[in-house]
Amino acid sequence: MCWAIRLCCLVALVRVLGVVASTNNIDDYVGLRALMDGWDNFPPNWDGADPCGSGWEGISCNNGGRVDSITLASINISGQLASDIDKLSDLKILDLSYNTGITGELPSSIGNLKNLTSLIVVGCGFSGQIPPSIGSLQKLVYLSLNLNNFIGEIPASIGNLSNLFWLDIADNKLTGSIPVSKGSTPGLDMLVSAKHFHFGGNQLSGQIPPQLFSSKLPLKHLLLENNRLTGSIPSSLGLVQTLEVIRLDKNLLSGAVPDNLNNLSNIQELYLANNKLTGPLPNLTAMHSLNYVDLSNNTFEETDVPPWFLSLQSLTSLIMENTHIKGELPVSLFSLAQLQTVVLRKNHINGTLNIGSNLNDQLKLIDLQNNFIDAFSPRAGYTAEIILVGNPICNEGITEEYCTVSQNRSDDTYELPNKDCPADLKCSNGEILSPTCKCAYPYSGSLRFRAPSFSDYGSTSTYESLEAALIESFKLHEQPVDSVSILVNPMKNAVGYLVLGLHIFPSDQPYFTRTGIVEIGFMLSNQTFKPPHEFGPFFFKGDVYQYFPDLIGDKHKSSLSKEVIIGAAVGACLLLLLLVVAGVYAFRQKKIAKTASKRSDPFGSWDPNSDSGGVPQLKGGRSFTFEEIKKCTNNFSTTNEIGSGGYGKVYRGTLVNGQLVAIKRAQQGSTQGAMEFKTEIELLSRVHHKNVVGLVGFCFDKGEQMLIYEYVTNGTLKDSLTGKTGIRLDWSRRLRIALGAGRGVHYLHEQANPPIIHRDIKSNNILLDERLNAKVADFGLSKSKPMSEQDKSHLTTQVKGTMGYLDPEYYMTQQLTEKSDVYSFGVVMLELLTSRTPIMKGKYVVREVKEALDKSKNLYNLEPVLDPIVASNVAPGSVERFVDVALRCVQESGVNRPNMSEVVKEIENIMDIAGLNPSNESASTSDNYEGISKGSKDPYANESLFSYSGDYSPAKSESK
Repeated sequence: MCWAIRLCCLVALVRVLGVVASTNNIDDYVGLRALMDGWDNFPPNWDGADPCGSGWEGISCNNGGRVDSITLASINISGQLASDIDKLSDLKILDLSYNTGITGELPSSIGNLKNLTSLIVVGCGFSGQIPPSIGSLQKLVYLSLNLNNFIGEIPASIGNLSNLFWLDIADNKLTGSIPVSKGSTPGLDMLVSAKHFHFGGNQLSGQIPPQLFSSKLPLKHLLLENNRLTGSIPSSLGLVQTLEVIRLDKNLLSGAVPDNLNNLSNIQELYLANNKLTGPLPNLTAMHSLNYVDLSNNTFEETDVPPWFLSLQSLTSLIMENTHIKGELPVSLFSLAQLQTVVLRKNHINGTLNIGSNLNDQLKLIDLQNNFIDAFSPRAGYTAEIILVGNPICNEGITEEYCTVSQNRSDDTYELPNKDCPADLKCSNGEILSPTCKCAYPYSGSLRFRAPSFSDYGSTSTYESLEAALIESFKLHEQPVDSVSILVNPMKNAVGYLVLGLHIFPSDQPYFTRTGIVEIGFMLSNQTFKPPHEFGPFFFKGDVYQYFPDLIGDKHKSSLSKEVIIGAAVGACLLLLLLVVAGVYAFRQKKIAKTASKRSDPFGSWDPNSDSGGVPQLKGGRSFTFEEIKKCTNNFSTTNEIGSGGYGKVYRGTLVNGQLVAIKRAQQGSTQGAMEFKTEIELLSRVHHKNVVGLVGFCFDKGEQMLIYEYVTNGTLKDSLTGKTGIRLDWSRRLRIALGAGRGVHYLHEQANPPIIHRDIKSNNILLDERLNAKVADFGLSKSKPMSEQDKSHLTTQVKGTMGYLDPEYYMTQQLTEKSDVYSFGVVMLELLTSRTPIMKGKYVVREVKEALDKSKNLYNLEPVLDPIVASNVAPGSVERFVDVALRCVQESGVNRPNMSEVVKEIENIMDIAGLNPSNESASTSDNYEGISKGSKDPYANESLFSYSGDYSPAKSESK
């Protein structure tokens, strides 16, 4: 008998080992299991022990049965990347792009994947430092870490990657200087095969190292825009003859532009705008391929109209605002064959504007605002928009069209039309009608072009060529794509990228499989698709795809068999009930009624004193009993009452651990339903950020509904701006408050899970702690997108908010987006500038600022509107740039407003100008301020407790 048991055990062991060994390497199995243990939402067919033999989605294997590729773009994976990924030693390609839920640090063990050639994590949620161990990946060719939250310095070890072709670390939070080799320490100058340096949208500082460039470097794209680089442009840059795109704009570069930059005859796009460059205007005569040039807002020497304007026959866009050009423009400029846009605002151009009779038909805009032109010689029938506002020719009373600025120029949108679709063809179940008249669930995202060569953003033929190129590329690579549709607002975003919405429609069936999505995502993330040359360098930001068959179900299956089964079951139950005696029947009815009542209460089955983990689904905060709250408020004594509102009263309380809290107690008759209360506390429990007021817990006991918040000592921003707290807010403190509040709203939009739209951003809902750190408060009106609506650009919902802060587009359309919060934040920025309430004595602060604005004058002519504390600011340019950002936020159309990440970055740049450190938001304790802090009578009194509060209608007043 003993031998039989042993034999059975041996057989079982052999079977287990055989299953594991069927991968041909146990390490592959261990590595993939580690990934699965650290992730949610990995493909459901990741089952069994043989990914190569079982066809795991997103996994491919080599001839030796080893995993050599993992591509999992846009499938909603969340969690962290396991350090045991290094067990996959044959791995060549790792693409996890567009899964924003993948967070945490990139493990240093990634450096053990010695066969890795492509590491692509575009648009994930990685944070922490880029591990220096990446420098051990000697075979790496393609490294894309852009659009994450990486911090710290660029690892010098990347210089060891001698085969690296593509290096994209843009749109992170990287700091420090660009590393170059020194002694035995490597640097990026050792990347002798690199053709792409994409470093824009970080916080890099220091000089651009001269040794980064040489005549042997095959670099095509140098993108360093929107950083904090200082010093001069190195003359060694002029040695890189292969360069096609240079973006050095939006830095702090100074000195003269090197003469030898003119040697770069292959340059197509040149961006040097918004620096501190001096010396003579550069001579670009030899740049025969130049399409787009922007040298705006530097401090060049005054010069006559440069002759090279006329020699650049490929020029599409001449952007030279505030570059000290003087004299009369030659008529031949406007006949250049490719020219689309001329922007020469704020110069010293004078005399007569003569556009001649050979005006190029492609020319759409001639913007010469704020010059000294005193005459205009138009030709009949010209179609270009000409703007001469601010010139002597447009003296007061002149009503010519060229003396006004068009308000509708950027409002047109382009979308590929459906082809002869029947008028009555409608889609349901969230499907979208494709250009080929099919209802389907498209894969969506945005194409973001970093340096397009054209500026006629309303040209449909340009986008049609892009669509055709996309379709051709998908067909060439045998992707399951039926058609594509591009939507675009014809403007660039705040950092100069042209952003195009993209819908990719499936063929053969109304949805993509995971295999289809990961293959299309990989095509776009690793730049397999090449757009037409005029679009220049780009990257794709894909949305999570949520329409896989297992998620949406098969809507075409017959339900007949289910109906038969259900009918039979119901019949059997009825027969059974007929046999039940009256007493048992009554007992069952009573039990059913009790159960139904319990189910109607979302907390009915949840014991707050247990660890059952039942409802509500919290990610922070705790449940308090009524007795606990009663004790910490001294039985809700009047001495502890700190405010009241339509919802009830607010009490100060001290928990048993000594923490000071604010307790909002709903009065009887004003409470919302239990399900709504549960939903609200679940939303609030997910919010954890230093610039957002934290939820400590709640009480749902004995018929009470109470929210318990951290106590914020210095009241509301509005109280401080109006003098109620006695705290004096100078300009530097206002900038820090704006930055902190902006970071809080940015967190809600892009880092909370799911994203939250606040809907009621205002100075009453921004609280200040003891160090005047700003904290966004009041989530009574907030909305979060359900998972089923994450792909939608807006939520259609009842209009709620506060008059004066309310987004007019949201009010008119009832379509709520994150840009509605941006509008409200822009109004708060104007409050910080003026210390005025948004609507005061019938005057709207947005309109007041716009009407007074004159950018040719000091402080934009806004001294009568500005708070004297702001007007006395000593940091040149900071107030003006703050005004610029605020006015972009309050644009009428949401698509013309920046997103909150762009607003935060702009405020950080402004703080740099003002000589402040944006990494340190707090100024000091309130004790250090002029005046004595009186404390707010009620820092929470203006918040609504529940979501039905704060409805806006024209008949309602400013406050809720």
